[in-house]
Amino acid sequence: MKFSAALAIGAAAQAVNAHYFFDTNIVGGAVQPAFKYVRQSTRATKYNPIKFSSNPAADIRDGSTADGPDIVCNQGAFSSAGKTEVLTVNAGDEVKLQLAVGAKFQHPGPGLVYMSKAPTGSVKAYDGSGDWFKIFEEGVCDGGDFTSTAWCDYNRNYIAAKIPKDTPNGEYLLRAEHIGVHRSHVNQPEHYVSCMQIKVQGGGNGTPGPMVKFPGAYKATDPYANFSIYNGRKAFPMPGPAVWTGGAGSGASAPQATSPVEQAASSAPAAAKPTTMSTVRVPAAQPTQAAPATGGAGCAALYGQCGGNGFTGAKCCSAGSCKVANPWYSQCLN
Repeated sequence: MKFSAALAIGAAAQAVNAHYFFDTNIVGGAVQPAFKYVRQSTRATKYNPIKFSSNPAADIRDGSTADGPDIVCNQGAFSSAGKTEVLTVNAGDEVKLQLAVGAKFQHPGPGLVYMSKAPTGSVKAYDGSGDWFKIFEEGVCDGGDFTSTAWCDYNRNYIAAKIPKDTPNGEYLLRAEHIGVHRSHVNQPEHYVSCMQIKVQGGGNGTPGPMVKFPGAYKATDPYANFSIYNGRKAFPMPGPAVWTGGAGSGASAPQATSPVEQAASSAPAAAKPTTMSTVRVPAAQPTQAAPATGGAGCAALYGQCGGNGFTGAKCCSAGSCKVANPWYSQCLN
């Protein structure tokens, strides 16, 4: 029965291609059993994204919204907390979460990892409503296609982050998230999130921060939620607070960065690598021309979606023409 269920989930995941969810982690190179340390959501379709409540009703999946409680660890995940084991990790060690059923990140967008300490000492009794701090983020790594391969985690199946050495000992929720920004230009970023239960040992006396809460850390008006990956490369405004790498932090929530350069300086990890705030500009890869699709009333507006695998909306453009960005997304462009 378990094997059949896995096949069914795998087939469904293949059907939607770019959607995904985390179900396991890797310890010492060994992949752990599904949902051993990762809380399992109660969603019937586990790979569905989480979007803002202001998005069209038809685009809200399973009633989960990015400005609602499901953005914490995904829908119903707290109900599995009691039966989910707690992984003991040393401060300074890397924690790696892996996607389920062989999926890979095939939406452009950032990867993020947050932590929140269980206030009562037991992470199994913690719903994630407390304070969160960010320990990792990654966005654009190279000069590849800004709509796909330029993003660090594109075509990868995991997110990995080191627990800062100054992290105080105790039990925590570790929250892994990938945000697909292929539809942020129409205010529809897609959030994929899961939480893992860990116990940190060998830590220090650091003061994590800035602190944020979920929901609340992200808003539909944030720059990342209105960012376009199309029509040329540009600096990406990373969502959430600055990354805490150790030492003294701040107890207050950090405001959304208004300058990509300022945010790069405040959030870059100590081990530097190409950051999401790179101002290097290279020509964006030109999408291939789809069959001409123009029209008037009832057609998609300029920069609107006009096609893609599984898309059921208008496949014509009121302005411009429908051009293919990738197998899952076509857009009306001049």
